[in-house]
Amino acid sequence: MNVVTEANISGKPIVEKPHKRPVRMLRWFIIVGLLLTLLVGGFVGFNAFRSKMIAQFFANNKPPPVAVSVAEAKSEVIPNLLTAVGDLAAVHQVNVTSDVNGRITDILFTAGSTVTSGTPLVQLFDGPDQGDLASFKAQATVAQLTLERAKQLASRQFSPQATVDAAQAAYDQANAGIAKTQAIISQKLVRAPFDGELGVRKVEVGQFLTAGTQIVSLTDLSTLYANFTVTEKDSAQLQVGQTVRIAVDAYPGRKFEGKITTIEPQIATDTRNIRVQATIANPDRILKPGMFATTTIVLPDKPAVVTVPETAVDYTLYGDSVYLLTEKKEDDGKTSLSAVRTFVQVGNRVDGRAEILKGLKAGDRVVAVGQLKLQSGSAVTISTDPVPPMPAQPPRY
Repeated sequence: MNVVTEANISGKPIVEKPHKRPVRMLRWFIIVGLLLTLLVGGFVGFNAFRSKMIAQFFANNKPPPVAVSVAEAKSEVIPNLLTAVGDLAAVHQVNVTSDVNGRITDILFTAGSTVTSGTPLVQLFDGPDQGDLASFKAQATVAQLTLERAKQLASRQFSPQATVDAAQAAYDQANAGIAKTQAIISQKLVRAPFDGELGVRKVEVGQFLTAGTQIVSLTDLSTLYANFTVTEKDSAQLQVGQTVRIAVDAYPGRKFEGKITTIEPQIATDTRNIRVQATIANPDRILKPGMFATTTIVLPDKPAVVTVPETAVDYTLYGDSVYLLTEKKEDDGKTSLSAVRTFVQVGNRVDGRAEILKGLKAGDRVVAVGQLKLQSGSAVTISTDPVPPMPAQPPRY
């Protein structure tokens, strides 16, 4: 084995040269970090500058005041009303029937006509009864003559008193037969029991009519009852003679006035309501029994309360509120108006005005029209345009 030796070869181990790559990577990390820092700083600075400029823009460019219509809260006495629902019923209404059986020979009325008490309506066949009446009248005539002769003979002592008594009894019996037959004949002529309007005819000529069969309806429309109920809580406010106003769907916008005439003396245990009846005059005959009626009872007036137009109240799930006008002096000495949302407690609403129980006092000015364009604290100006009228609707009672 040959061993070759060289002069530049020593016995020291061969060591690799130092690696310069980590230094180059550190330099790149530093450069990238500086770039990211500049980028983030520029972004943050831009946002801060933008926010400052936006705030400065809105501070120097306030929106113009909103033109609104204004109303003043007033202290006034509003009607104290109690509303209920019910229906109308006739004071006099009946289904005309016959008391006896018989065949109809004549119909003496026209359906839908107005009749007076005692007007003949239907004639039943009464031929046999007329014959009986004639027979009893003949018997009465004979009995009367016999009675007169018996009295003359008895006065002269030619006849006993027993003969006079027998003749008197025969005469009275004949008269009783006449009265009974006349009553039967009168039953077969059906008459109107009171003044009123007839309904639809339900019989025909020649029909055999049994007792109790309906002939026609008869209704007196001059006066009606309004029957309604109120709760137990409100029953203490009711008195006979209080005014009641009636509204019906058939005549929107009209009201009919009457008086409470009857208050049920007991309260229903199942509903805890009390039944009330009012009498309503109906001179025009336009109200009909069976109509659904909204009734309003006029109660004694309450003390004066603060009211505002109903359009001024903003109804939300969070509560009822109004926009209250407040005055503020600016730095230049001028006075500006702003609308501040103020929560209120609303009571009854009558004739387009709302009762404010809490939150306002008389003399406060509120926004009546234009709330949709406002936020709390918005600057406003009072519009010169008149407040628009209330929308057409049935009047409140």
